[in-house]
Amino acid sequence: MVVFANPLTQQITDFISEIGIPVQAGEIPDNVVLPGILIDKGVLVVDETKLKYPGDLLHEAGHLAVMDGAQRNILCNDVSKNAGDEIAALAWSWAALVHLNLKPEVVFHPDGYKGESEWLIDIFSNGSNLGVPLLQWMGLTAEPSKAEQLGWKAFPQMQRWLRE
Repeated sequence: MVVFANPLTQQITDFISEIGIPVQAGEIPDNVVLPGILIDKGVLVVDETKLKYPGDLLHEAGHLAVMDGAQRNILCNDVSKNAGDEIAALAWSWAALVHLNLKPEVVFHPDGYKGESEWLIDIFSNGSNLGVPLLQWMGLTAEPSKAEQLGWKAFPQMQRWLRE
C-alpha cells in the first residue's frame, strides 16, 4: 500500500486502489496534463510534491474506470480525447465523491474544468443525468428512472466501479 502525507490524498488513493486501479508514488515530470498525476499503462502514478489538487486523482481515475478493460492497461498520460469519455468521467467523479462523502469542490475545484466547476456542481447537485446514460450503457450504474426496471443501483450509487 502506498502512503501519502496528505490525508485527503490517502483517502482518495485508498479508494482508487480498492476498486482495482493500481496507484503508485513516483517522480513525475512537469509536462503532464495535471500536476503530480500521470497515467502509465493503467497505473495512476502520483507525485505528491507536485500534486496541486487531490480531487484531480478521482477525475483521472474516472477516465481509467470508464475505459474498456482491455484499453485501460495500455493508456499513457493523456487518456482520452473523446468527449463521451470525458462526460462519463465527470459523472463517475461525482459518484465517487458522493461515495467518499467529499465536498464537491474537492473534485470540481475553481482551477479546473475550464471555468465550469460551479456549473458542474450545480447540475450534479440538482440531479442532472449528465453522463449517466453512458455509465448505464457501460454497466456501471443506472439512470434513476431505470434503476428499478434494471434491478441496479441508481446514480450516484454505482453498480460497479470499473468497466469490463
